Amino acid sequence: MTAAGTSGQLRAAAQLTEGLPSLLLAARHLADTVQLGDHGRRRAGQGDAFWQFRTAQPGDPAHRVDWRRSARSDQAFIRDREWQAAQTVMIWVDPAASMGFSSERNLPSKGARAQLISLAAALLFLRAGERVGFVGDARPPMLGEGRLPSRLDGLTMAPAMPDYFPRRARALILTDGLADPETYLGALEQAAQARVKGAFLQVLDPAEEHFPYTGRTLFMDMLDSPRYETQEAADLRDAYQARLKARKTLLSGACAQAGWVYHAHVTHDAPAAVLMWLYRALEGGA
Repeated sequence: MTAAGTSGQLRAAAQLTEGLPSLLLAARHLADTVQLGDHGRRRAGQGDAFWQFRTAQPGDPAHRVDWRRSARSDQAFIRDREWQAAQTVMIWVDPAASMGFSSERNLPSKGARAQLISLAAALLFLRAGERVGFVGDARPPMLGEGRLPSRLDGLTMAPAMPDYFPRRARALILTDGLADPETYLGALEQAAQARVKGAFLQVLDPAEEHFPYTGRTLFMDMLDSPRYETQEAADLRDAYQARLKARKTLLSGACAQAGWVYHAHVTHDAPAAVLMWLYRALEGGA
């Protein structure tokens, strides 16, 4: 990695850290719009559920306070549905510079959309009594929605590629999938060896999906350095889209071989539908 690339990633991490509180608010709103409740958690053989009270923590929504139980104490209590065998969900959001790309001012970058979806998914799993961790964060996976605000910095600790998943955990990978494919294939192979099932979400910008460019076009990299110039960009469209289709086929095939599920999401689409898909995919053991 070049010095310029390293400094660019450091700036991106700093900007992410500053925006984490507002990102969490947006993630909560997104999670709340996906009314999952107890969906899928009532299948036989998954273990018994029971109610457990815990002291309310900063960040817990007011609607989850059990006022009847709290009235018998000077503290507020949250009623959680705990599962006797909570499972672990590990989340990795690609920190690559390419994730900062957005083709239009009114569109989120791929990284911003991936972070939003990852936090909303984390909230849903925590509410369901699962443990959630961020790949690269050395701290143990968290349990309980109230822990998330103090663990948001885990998003900034993501390694270049996910290099470890706890055995038999479930995992969520969010990336544009545009790096050397061998890196993704290696990560999926390691996951399969550890009996980790998961969901692979390829996040793309509309311009990457549809290649709308025409005429003379100068393509730049994420460091604003010229990479390729063409007199008629439209002539490249068919070849580009064929390569993108081949990449999607490669990734989806590798996911299927590893026992994972694959989905492509474009940032001009609403995130609620893909969040529902992710939750159902992982909640069902992928």
